[in-house]
Amino acid sequence: MDNPSKIMEGGVEFSLGKFDGKSVLYDFPKILVYLNAKGKMLFGEKFKIYEEDRDILLKLTSYFIKDQKNCHKFEMDIKKGILLSGPVGCGKTSLMRLLRHLVPLQRPYEMISCRNVVFSFNHLGYKTVEDYGNTKFFCFDDLGVEPAGRFYGKDCNVIGEVLLSRHELFLQTKHNIKTHATTNLNAEELEERYGNRVRSRMRELFNLVAFDEGAEDKRK
Repeated sequence: MDNPSKIMEGGVEFSLGKFDGKSVLYDFPKILVYLNAKGKMLFGEKFKIYEEDRDILLKLTSYFIKDQKNCHKFEMDIKKGILLSGPVGCGKTSLMRLLRHLVPLQRPYEMISCRNVVFSFNHLGYKTVEDYGNTKFFCFDDLGVEPAGRFYGKDCNVIGEVLLSRHELFLQTKHNIKTHATTNLNAEELEERYGNRVRSRMRELFNLVAFDEGAEDKRK
């Protein structure tokens, strides 16, 4: 790829800004045009970028393109991952699926449902915690509403254990391996679900980006 400010999708070239030979000067309106088009490819013609989501998207795209100035303004730490919270149906999962395409040269993260992690644990046991705790870039979808884990009659807060492992990994790799997640729960509910120890690790792991509590359900 000679010019990282351009992305080819379905035979169409999208410009995300200007490339000066060293870095890309991104243009937010152009990024929105690209995300809208890519969203339709991924999720069908009904997909669209909503006007009321522009502020959230500005924060998220600033993070993914590593715009230091904007991230500083939004009090976001580029070293940490993203915890995207908001009500059911506001589009959190779609946005996280979409945004990993924005900077093709960055290592993409894999989306995995927390529910599926627990099902895997119930089948395979603690190997699952290792598999998701010690490798790769992940975005854990629907954090906090997964069922309880149970293996050979012993209960386990599986995602809580995975997050503790991810936190250790984050420190060991000097913040190179990040963790992202989406959740419908607020901070108090997350603490209730995972306990104070995990919650404090989550503060170190994540930048919290929150949709407005009144965000509409786009699935209706």
